[in-house]
Amino acid sequence: MPPAELKLARYGVLLESETDFAGWRDAARRLALNEVRPEDISWHVAAGSGRPPSDLPAVPDGVQLVVPRDFIEHAETAFCHSDPSRFALLYRMLWRLRTEPKLLAIASDPDTRRLEAMEKAVRRDSHQMHAFVRFRKIGDGDEERYVAWFEPDHFIVERNADFFVRRFTGMRWTILTPHTSADWDGERLAIGPGAAKGDAPEQDDTEALWRTYFENIFNPARLKVKAMQKEMPKKYWRNLPEASLIPELIAGADKAATEMIARMPTIPAPHHAKVQAKHWPKREPAEVSQGDEASSISELREAAKGCRRCPLWRDATQTVFGEGPDDAKVIFVGEQPGDQEDLASKPFVGPAGKVFDAILDDAGVDRQKVYVTNAVKHFKFEPRGKRRIHSKPNAGEVQACRWWIDREFTLIKPDLAVALGATAALSLLGKAIPVTRMRGQVIEREDGLRVFITIHPSFILRIQEAAEKDAERERFLTDMRQVKRLMTT
Repeated sequence: MPPAELKLARYGVLLESETDFAGWRDAARRLALNEVRPEDISWHVAAGSGRPPSDLPAVPDGVQLVVPRDFIEHAETAFCHSDPSRFALLYRMLWRLRTEPKLLAIASDPDTRRLEAMEKAVRRDSHQMHAFVRFRKIGDGDEERYVAWFEPDHFIVERNADFFVRRFTGMRWTILTPHTSADWDGERLAIGPGAAKGDAPEQDDTEALWRTYFENIFNPARLKVKAMQKEMPKKYWRNLPEASLIPELIAGADKAATEMIARMPTIPAPHHAKVQAKHWPKREPAEVSQGDEASSISELREAAKGCRRCPLWRDATQTVFGEGPDDAKVIFVGEQPGDQEDLASKPFVGPAGKVFDAILDDAGVDRQKVYVTNAVKHFKFEPRGKRRIHSKPNAGEVQACRWWIDREFTLIKPDLAVALGATAALSLLGKAIPVTRMRGQVIEREDGLRVFITIHPSFILRIQEAAEKDAERERFLTDMRQVKRLMTT
């Protein structure tokens, strides 16, 4: 289009930074209430434009701007995207929502699809920042601190800084990126300008130890190269100390898997018997405490070590009781312990537990402040070759173990229970319910306890298709964010 035909915008809005959502929100509110159309506005960022802002109109008296609450949440996420046109897109959607209140639910709408794509990209970038930031130590004693270099695709540093504060509260650290830096001195979080990779330190002495650890936990039998590169894109490899090992580990995966299978123990493994002997002393049934006198969770946990309420105790290594604070406001209830939980006597420490922990972190739910338990306290399995394969507990076993669940709830007195899957829902509600159809709903029991329904995180692990797995993870993350909100109400 020739310059003479260009339409000049009535208003030019200058934002302080790429993440100045407060500035955008204030300007958008003023403009929308004064009926300024999207095509009459140009948006700029101070660092990238010398154009001064136009004077914005005042808010008219007696007029309010009403938009769906969830639009603000969507907008805050998409605002961190690196696309310069995001400011105009968000204002256009704000403008449309005044007359199209169901706009966000129209999946075929181009603006809605674009907003969802931006949100997904930002969440994906945030997930990768959580996973691939590697700190390097500099200094000793009072001068000790940890510095990391990271190259995000979007403006996510401020959004994710609190995650690192929660995770690494006890150490002083700095995260450097090309656009922004985050610095935590142990008491105060500061957001500063970007840096160059040369400002970050070279490798430290602990990285050799980390590479040794990574090499030894690498499981060649589970290797899927395309899936690995999707979860760990090559652009991050240059900043990961373990990445130098990956090509060699991939090349030797087939041979290593064959050797690992040959070394697999038979059932039952000798160490299972030793652990069982330690935790299951031979006692007559009359001597077994059933926990009736327990007045605290620790006493109830001790009593549960001798549980004989159903036959599952005979083959399990030990009881896997709940874990968490005695005054937790929310209790997460899963199905039953798995192989790793059976050996460790701790709930949610296996593969599903790692998924669970990661998503709780992303949702801002502190695992240390919630209580986690299972509907059934013993591992039910079927020997299959040389492995112990999870077997779903039946209704009788769930009912037998419900006594322990009820005692846990009586002692802790939570405000909210989260049923992770159908077995947990059966235990908490006393009846089978369709989890897929009722997912995300809150059911209030006769005793007033609120029960939130969702899937078990192991369901995510069973999905083979990468795109479908990502989508299911996002749905579960949405559920956990809803739990976070329920915890405060």
